[in-house]
Amino acid sequence: MVTDHRKLPRRRGEALNAAIHQATLDELAEVGYAGLTMERVAERARASKASLYRRWPTRIELVMEAVYSSLPSPGSAPSTGDLRDDLVAVLRLTAKALSGPAGEALRGLLGEALRGESPLGTLRKNSQGTARKLMEEVVGRAVERGEVDPAIVTPRRLDAGHALLRHHFLFEGPPIPDELVVAIVDEVLVPLFKPS
Repeated sequence: MVTDHRKLPRRRGEALNAAIHQATLDELAEVGYAGLTMERVAERARASKASLYRRWPTRIELVMEAVYSSLPSPGSAPSTGDLRDDLVAVLRLTAKALSGPAGEALRGLLGEALRGESPLGTLRKNSQGTARKLMEEVVGRAVERGEVDPAIVTPRRLDAGHALLRHHFLFEGPPIPDELVVAIVDEVLVPLFKPS
């Protein structure tokens, strides 16, 4: 039986956004990106379709915002006091995220873009660069501790670890083995940031 959202207590602002984000993540987990519809998200969130479309005119925007809301924020980057350990912890967080609704969304969004069903520009416009911000936080702390020379910190070096994880995820699927996370850190990232 479908509950009429109009008879429920009215939610606004962050409470409504949080309910819609959670409903979107639940739909991704249950039916995948291909099966996700604005109607089903609205029903699951006990909200009106109009409230979804007012905030997110397209499914891409809704899914990307919901996924980003579920990812660790840059301010919450692990801080162990050691660059290697921080890098392992950050990549483990990313690997875990890719094994859940965020990964399902990424596969669906890229598949849609490759088929020409949604422009890559829309993906780029809505991408928030969370992975790079996490790496900037971790590497920035290592620079402050004197572990890393700030002159070698570049956008490509910051992106390398996450790019390798995404590549593995897209071509091999989830889950991402922990051995791969550790290998990326030991064989690629540590030598990039602490060349001997």
